[in-house]
Amino acid sequence: MKIVVLCGGISTERDVSLISGSMVYKALKKKGHDVIMLDVYLGIEGDVTGIFEKDKDWAASVKGISEINPDIAAVKAMRPDGDKNFFGPNVIKLCQEADVVFMALHGIGGEDGKVQSTFELMGIKYTGTDFTSAAMAMDKAITKDLFKAWGVNTPKGIVIYKKDNVPACASVSGNVYDKYVAENGSEADIVYPCIVKATNGGSSVGVSIANDRSEFDKACDEAFKYDTKAIVEQYIKGREFAVGVIEGKALPVIEIAPKQGFYDYKNKYQAGSTVETCPADLTAEQTETVQRMAERAFAALRYKSYARMDFMLSESGEFYCLECNTLPGMTPTSLLPQEAAAVGISYEDLCEKLIKLAL
Repeated sequence: MKIVVLCGGISTERDVSLISGSMVYKALKKKGHDVIMLDVYLGIEGDVTGIFEKDKDWAASVKGISEINPDIAAVKAMRPDGDKNFFGPNVIKLCQEADVVFMALHGIGGEDGKVQSTFELMGIKYTGTDFTSAAMAMDKAITKDLFKAWGVNTPKGIVIYKKDNVPACASVSGNVYDKYVAENGSEADIVYPCIVKATNGGSSVGVSIANDRSEFDKACDEAFKYDTKAIVEQYIKGREFAVGVIEGKALPVIEIAPKQGFYDYKNKYQAGSTVETCPADLTAEQTETVQRMAERAFAALRYKSYARMDFMLSESGEFYCLECNTLPGMTPTSLLPQEAAAVGISYEDLCEKLIKLAL
């Protein structure tokens, strides 16, 4: 089978995507497929005739994930025409030639439904959910609204904008410390500690914990580096878990315990930074509760194929669904492969299973 593993791009999760892509590429090669790995933004120049049959290690140049976010400006500088076409040279052509595209993209321009909608229009088969659910899940404010409608317990939160950057469609209801305005709340709704996070993002980029007014302002400035709006959310103190869902059925629960701080970008991708336990040390009743909640969240967002849900278990014993991951990471430290392994699905078999679901 001819397969394109699509990764890279220009989101803050570029490095994570490249590692996911290289791992998936190697796994599908082991399964005997004709696989190439493409950076969706940089593409490949020149004649691509017979490229699927060429003997080349497409993952050879991929490096590890650093502790800091990638330099996206430097990547964009490699494509002077990037503002006119997101897709790099020959990307669409090769995706059309492939039997299926494995989506190893993360973040904006990968998980937000834009690539998926393009592929739908061009008849290209791809892994993961469709463009509608991807777009809804990418916006954490929309996700919260759907969770509330479906009875999925989620932390209380308000959406905020900078005063000079409020869209005409926003129904602003209150000021938040002069600099910001809230769409569905006010300063009175902020209780410390709180979480401030960019509305469209992943890998905990643009996410901060604020313990007071000074930290809140800094957290807002950090979130607004990545998005035009942010969520200020109730801080849930407790244990963190994740649950992968494939075809609407929950996998075993995994617990994530960072050795220091919270589950931020560094702790997610630097080996040894986090202790992960799968299956998680929960009672049978707790396991059942969070798995059913994960399946309900999956249904609320109209997901297809697979996704991963993140949870907190509060000190009072209540589960809260924080958000959903449309294209979960497939790196050596990623959670979905660990959950699959707990039920006897190897990494290679998981990649092939996701391919079969796409077909």
